[in-house]
Amino acid sequence: MIPRARHFVAAAISSALLVLPAFTGIADAAPASQVYAVPLAKTLTDVKRVADYWKPDRLKKADTYSPATPGSTASPSTSSAASSSGPAAPIAAIKRTTAAQGVAPTLPSKGSAARTMGKVFFVSGGQEHWCSASSVAAKNRSVVATAGHCAYDSRQAKPTDYWIFVPNPGPNGETPDGIYVGASVSVHEDWSGKSDYDYDYAFVTVHRGFTWVAKDGTYVMQDVGRLQDNVGGQGLELNKKPGTYTAVPFGYPAGMQPDRSQPFNGTALRRCPQRATRYTVAPGRDVQKGVELAPCDFSAGASGGPWLIGYDDTRRLGSLNGVNSLTWNRDAEGRYDAVSSPFFDTTTGEVYRHAAGLSILSNVT
Repeated sequence: MIPRARHFVAAAISSALLVLPAFTGIADAAPASQVYAVPLAKTLTDVKRVADYWKPDRLKKADTYSPATPGSTASPSTSSAASSSGPAAPIAAIKRTTAAQGVAPTLPSKGSAARTMGKVFFVSGGQEHWCSASSVAAKNRSVVATAGHCAYDSRQAKPTDYWIFVPNPGPNGETPDGIYVGASVSVHEDWSGKSDYDYDYAFVTVHRGFTWVAKDGTYVMQDVGRLQDNVGGQGLELNKKPGTYTAVPFGYPAGMQPDRSQPFNGTALRRCPQRATRYTVAPGRDVQKGVELAPCDFSAGASGGPWLIGYDDTRRLGSLNGVNSLTWNRDAEGRYDAVSSPFFDTTTGEVYRHAAGLSILSNVT
């Protein structure tokens, strides 16, 4: 039993008071469910419209935008013309035995070290936001993993607008490894329909990347190829029992701590100490089978950053086994002290495999 006086503060990655969560065994895995997939930018015209929104002048101000939390979005608004979202795309059946299989990490086509981690930028509620994310090895070589609340706003029942992934962003808007416009977002139906934090993850299929090149007093897009070819992809590990492995969480934290201090500014990739994980239950945030890692003082901005097991510092590769979803102040003192992720199970594999099987445009310029 947890003492009555013990309070836990959670943020996704945000700030809300949760009273008396208990740490127990994981709930039974959800039954097979429909993957919910929504197109983002389907055509070349869609891609260029999103790209034009993120011209270099806007990207130079990217560090001033608000790191996303589930509370970042304003009241429901009409969809932007840049979003090609519509009804959920039909989902082909995926065998659960196939969905449960792991995926090996992959180096980029050139180089001996991966560069998979970065930020996603998007517009929600009429404001620019950002989150952390990473490239994941996939059949289509074009998948990004992040938190569900960094790609699909379940309260407005629509994906975020103008969604892009920038691996290894520079402090002044530099995009050394390209800009990748989201083609389609794949989430679990309980995230899209219920805001269930047990499924706060998203796999976004992205189009080929591009960079902005100055020409004749303006900027033009230059195609740079597929994401995985350029930066590599983290592997994927599913159904790993907490307590049997250690994980390293990464992200770009920037938000304020409970004591109003702000030790991170979101411009540098951070990591928390490699630690064993355990199950956590937090009914106030509808988390029945999350996985907690402590200590970790991540704050807003780290949302969507990868949890990697078997991480190799030389190759900068490991296997994705979670994403930053909620951060916790378990002792209700000055700093956040833990972070949690949804449990990555076979159902997660179904969502991933759908994203990994989608096609993208053959050229974006």
